[in-house]
Amino acid sequence: MSSASEVQNQEPNQEPPKETNAEQKKEEKEAQGEEKDAVKEEVKEEVKVEKTEEKKKEEKKESWKDLIYNPRTGEFLGRTASSWGLIFLFYLIFYGFLAGMFTLTMWVMLQTLDDDVPRHQDRLANPGLVLRPQAIEISYNHSEPTQYNPYVQQLRDLLQQYNDSIQEGNELCLVGEYTDQDEQPKKKVCQFKRSTLRQCSGLPDTSFGYAEGQPCVIIKMNRVIGLKPQGDPYINCTAKRNSPLQMLYFPPEGRLDKMFFPYYGKIAHPDYVQPLVAVKLLLTKEDYNVEQTVECKVEGSNLRNSDDRDKYLGRVTFRVKVFQ
Repeated sequence: MSSASEVQNQEPNQEPPKETNAEQKKEEKEAQGEEKDAVKEEVKEEVKVEKTEEKKKEEKKESWKDLIYNPRTGEFLGRTASSWGLIFLFYLIFYGFLAGMFTLTMWVMLQTLDDDVPRHQDRLANPGLVLRPQAIEISYNHSEPTQYNPYVQQLRDLLQQYNDSIQEGNELCLVGEYTDQDEQPKKKVCQFKRSTLRQCSGLPDTSFGYAEGQPCVIIKMNRVIGLKPQGDPYINCTAKRNSPLQMLYFPPEGRLDKMFFPYYGKIAHPDYVQPLVAVKLLLTKEDYNVEQTVECKVEGSNLRNSDDRDKYLGRVTFRVKVFQ
């Protein structure tokens, strides 16, 4: 009895584990199946994403192509041929109108201008002075020709048009009188011969005094159309030092004769030559190796020679230093 009851008691206790194992296997199979399904779904989603990206790329390519030329609508750069034609026609008319207005305005303005004389001359009565050689500081050793040759060459170039052979073809004008030629279509030119500058003409002394340590400088007045200076204008130079510096002027007294005025402009007066004043600085041995500051002004007339805003108005300042 006891053995039978033991058998009966053991069988019910052993069967439940078998059932639980089967259930676990089923659950594992179901879990594996679900994992496979999840992987498949992920793969499908990835494929879908790749396809959508490829479609987007293709759409972008097509959109760029369509932006340049769309074969479906016949548009080029977003516009049809008729639209482009209307735009070009509008701008053609618009810019044609502007060009016409500009041309008309220029033509009307040119009718008010004179070919010979500027309409507005703000600084008519106040010309400036110009120095040759063109140097604010003239510094050289008078025993070294290579140092002063550039200065000499500038003076030679300036005086070429003043050669006596050329000036003899010009008119002999009345000394001390204006040469008015308002009514004459062809303006005559008054003679100014190079030989008038004598020791600073470069004829008796080809070095213009630079070799001997007594250099020449040439001063001229800027051309101003219609200028007729009153009085008797002349150039006066002074050295800024305690003792005066001896100088020679050519023409005598540095005179700017009235016969060279007025000037009528490049077109009406093409061969005009303006008067010159040459100044020879008579430096001595005591003046060598010392910088000399010289100021030249136009005086004896109504022409202005002092203006803090313009240092060349009626005057010019330069420095000279000759080494021995």
